[in-house]
Amino acid sequence: MSRRLNALVIGNAAYGAGPKLANPVNDAQDVGRKLETCGFTVIQETDSRGVNMDRALQRFQAVLKESDVGLFFFAGHGMQIDGENYLAAVDTDAADEIAAKHSSLALNRVIDVMEKSGCATRIIILDACRNNPFERAWSRSMEARGLAPVYAPRGTLIAFATSPGQTASDGEGRNGAYTSALLQHLATPDCSIEKMFKCVRNTLSVATKGRQISWEHTSLACEFFFNLSLGVRTDLYAKSSLSDGLFVQDNAKALHQEILELKSYDWYRQNPAVDSITIAIANKASADSLFVLGRNLYQAACGGSKSAGAYLTDFASQTNGIKKAKRKALLDGMLFEAFFDSNALLRKEFKLRKFEPLFALQRHKELQPSFDFIAECLLPEVARFHTIPGKQQEVVVDVATRPTATAEHHLLEAVHYGGKDILWQEDEDCAFEPGAVETLMLQNFEVRLARAC
Repeated sequence: MSRRLNALVIGNAAYGAGPKLANPVNDAQDVGRKLETCGFTVIQETDSRGVNMDRALQRFQAVLKESDVGLFFFAGHGMQIDGENYLAAVDTDAADEIAAKHSSLALNRVIDVMEKSGCATRIIILDACRNNPFERAWSRSMEARGLAPVYAPRGTLIAFATSPGQTASDGEGRNGAYTSALLQHLATPDCSIEKMFKCVRNTLSVATKGRQISWEHTSLACEFFFNLSLGVRTDLYAKSSLSDGLFVQDNAKALHQEILELKSYDWYRQNPAVDSITIAIANKASADSLFVLGRNLYQAACGGSKSAGAYLTDFASQTNGIKKAKRKALLDGMLFEAFFDSNALLRKEFKLRKFEPLFALQRHKELQPSFDFIAECLLPEVARFHTIPGKQQEVVVDVATRPTATAEHHLLEAVHYGGKDILWQEDEDCAFEPGAVETLMLQNFEVRLARAC
């Protein structure tokens, strides 16, 4: 399954009750395009009347029911009235505050729609803190300038173009100052959303000489990246290599005999085959042959072949001297085998018996391209994972235990990731008898937890 990403993007500039703004339509168009490059399906409205903003929000509400991530972006006039924020339509009635309130889109309504959608991650971005053109006709104190701080429900991030009570620049170029900074950083590969907004804040501060400081309220529980980078494309390898069930033996090609022996599931044939792999032979082989060899080496290691297991554990030394691209193909195959079956389909159950020594290889910087490769292969299946293998993303897990009568023992009660308890019983038939427990040493528990994440 791919990430289901949906966005509603609105940019209003041609206000009837005030001077036309220079940037919001450009802001909405450019942000919409940038979001599409990150995989979002975008509903876009520009110079929108109040009725059209309502309809767009209703459309957005409908698609959010099937979304993992929802994003709302607004550029234009925003105002706070009685401590609440409103986003002005181009036909907002500016006669007085009551008329303006009821002819604009209430930010709290947007928040409610997104909160009740069931999306795990909800993002609201507002470049809407410009000077209020309606303010002169109203009795309004300076404390009511800009937008008011708001409550961010769990799983929500709300980003403002400037600090509460302050106003933002409409910008001198194509985009507003805030949106210009946002566009520079939004699609940065492998940059978490929190880090991305920090980069926006720094860029904005430099651009405005410190006069405008962006602001976020957040209660996000899950990691989110607008752009998980793609490694080397999977079309480096032939279909018969990715689906190695199509492998055809050709004794004229280097390593094909070793591959055949490794496929035997017979240790007495597998171990000598592994021992016969030399640097010279590997350097003569094709990338496809090495990829298939890597797949079968990992399979043999998981099956108990001592030579294959030793080769995997000592991979960095064993392959020292193999050409860079060929070494990568070999490790690519090992990683691919852990997650994909002989038809190149994602396994229902991953091969994890040698997961720890395989992923321990990531500590070697020169081997990182292979981990980029497997991360790309798994990206379309991101919903299957708490974090994409190979990305070196830090994962924080909260483990809840309670002490037992034995001082050094604790009873596991919950394992929380992203605010949710991920501890569950896989098979009711395997349930323990009442009062029975499974005892694990801390190190073994950490290994099992790492596999689950």
